[in-house]
Amino acid sequence: MNEILLPVLVLGALGFLFAIALGLISSKFKVETSVTEEAVRNALPGANCGACGYPGCDGCAAAIANGEAPVSACVIGGPTTTEAVAKVMGVEAVASDNRQVAVVKCNGDCESAKDLFEYSGLEDCRAQIALFGGKKECNYGCIGCGTCEKVCPFDAIHVHNGVAKVDRDKCVACGKCVEACPKDIITLVPYAQKAVVLCSNQEKGKDARKKCDKACIACTLCAKTYPEGFEMKKNLSVENINPDLDVELLKQAADKCPNKCIKVFE
Repeated sequence: MNEILLPVLVLGALGFLFAIALGLISSKFKVETSVTEEAVRNALPGANCGACGYPGCDGCAAAIANGEAPVSACVIGGPTTTEAVAKVMGVEAVASDNRQVAVVKCNGDCESAKDLFEYSGLEDCRAQIALFGGKKECNYGCIGCGTCEKVCPFDAIHVHNGVAKVDRDKCVACGKCVEACPKDIITLVPYAQKAVVLCSNQEKGKDARKKCDKACIACTLCAKTYPEGFEMKKNLSVENINPDLDVELLKQAADKCPNKCIKVFE
C-alpha cells in the first residue's frame, strides 16, 4: 500500500508547489493595462481577426489607447464600434467612407473554364498548386478548392460552381482570403466601387478565350463605350474605382462585353 500512496503524495505535493510558483510568476510578470485600454477593449467586438493590422483586439486596444491608431482602427466593427471607442477616448467620431470589400477577379465556373485534368486529392488550393500547378488551363483562374472559404472567419466567401464568390454584405475586408489565395486573384476594393472586371487573364484574347469562355479577350469594347470607366492594361480591361461613375454607362459597357465578365453593382 505504501508503494502506491507515496508516489501519489509526492506528485500531489509537487503539483501544489508548481501551482504556487506559477501564481507568483504570473503576478510578478503581469502586464498592467490602463483603465482606458480596458474600456477600449470592451468596446471592440472581440473577433480577434487581425484585420486592423494588430495582434487581435488586445493589440488594437493598446494601440488606440496609446494614440498609435485611430478610433476607427477596427475594420469589422463599423460606425457603431468607432462611436463607442471615440466616446471612451473622449474624441469625436468622424464618419468614414473607406469601407472595402473582397473581390474574386475570376468568373470561370465549371461550364466556362477548361480543365487540364480531373483532380482528386486534398481540397486545398495551395496544395494543388504545389503538386500539380492547378487543374485549370487558365493560369489566372480560381482553382475552386475553397481555401479562401475555409480561412474566412465571417462566412463571407463561398465556392459556387467551381469559382469563389464574395457576399458583399458579410465581407469586412479582413484580408484573410487575399493572403490565402495562391493565384493572387482576390483583392480588396472600395465598397463604393460600382463595377469590377471578373477576370485576371493577361494573355492575348484568342489564347484567353481558348481556356475560358468568360475570359476578357481585350476587345476594348468596354473602354470604347465608357472610357472613363475602363481602360486596357496588359491585354486586360481594368475598371476605374471612382465611386462617382455613371451606373447606366457602366451597364452599357458591361452589356457590350461579349463574354460577360464585367459585374456592375447597383
